[in-house]
Amino acid sequence: MIKKLRLLCLFTMLSIFTVQAQSTSEYITEHAEQAQELMREHKIPASIILAVAIHESAAGQSKIARYLNNHFGIKGPNTNTEISSSYRDYPTSEDSYIHFIDLLESRTAFSPLFEKYDQYDYRSWARGIQRGGYARSRTWATQVVNIIKRYELFQYDERPEDYVEPPVPVYTHKSTRRSGRYYTVRSGDNLGAIAKRNHTTIKTLMTKNGLKNSRLKPGQKLKL
Repeated sequence: MIKKLRLLCLFTMLSIFTVQAQSTSEYITEHAEQAQELMREHKIPASIILAVAIHESAAGQSKIARYLNNHFGIKGPNTNTEISSSYRDYPTSEDSYIHFIDLLESRTAFSPLFEKYDQYDYRSWARGIQRGGYARSRTWATQVVNIIKRYELFQYDERPEDYVEPPVPVYTHKSTRRSGRYYTVRSGDNLGAIAKRNHTTIKTLMTKNGLKNSRLKPGQKLKL
C-alpha cells in the first residue's frame, strides 16, 4: 500500500512538472515573434525579453499576468476591479511587452545599456538590468540567464554564425582575514601583551607556533 502511494505521489509530481514545462514552451511559442520584432527595432536580445517575461509572470500564469496583462512586474495604477494590486494593467499582453522596452529606454539607469551591449549579449543585459534596480533580488540576473539557457532562448537572438560569446566573468572575493602575518619579539615583550595587541589569545598563539610554554626570546618570530 505504501509503495503504491509513493508511486502515485511520484506520478503526480512528474505530471505537474510536465504541465508546467509545456506551459512555458507554449508561452515562448506565443510571444517569441513579438520579442523578435522588438529586438530588431530596439536591439535588445529577444532572449532577454522572453526570459524576463517568463520570470516575472510565471510564464503567463501569475495573477497580474492573467488579470492585468502585466508580464514584467511593473508597478503602477490600474483600473481592474477583479483583484487588488499595486501593479499596473494593460489592454493586452503586447502592450505590456512594449512598455517594458519603453521603460528601459526612458530611464537613465537602463538607457545606457542600449549603447553598451549588442542584441546578442544576453548575460550583460541581464546583469545591467539588475544593476539598474529592476529587481531587489541579488540572484535575479542569474535566474534570468538560467531561463535563457534552460529553454535555449538565445536561438531567437538571430546571432551570426561566427558570433563568439563573451567569456563569463569570474569574480573573486578578497578574504578579509589576515593570513601569513608574523611578529618579531622585542625585549620586554610577553605573550599576553602580543595576543592582546593582535586581538587573539595566548592559547591560539602557542598552538600556531608550537610553543610548549610562554617564554619568549628577542628576535623570535611568531605567526599571528
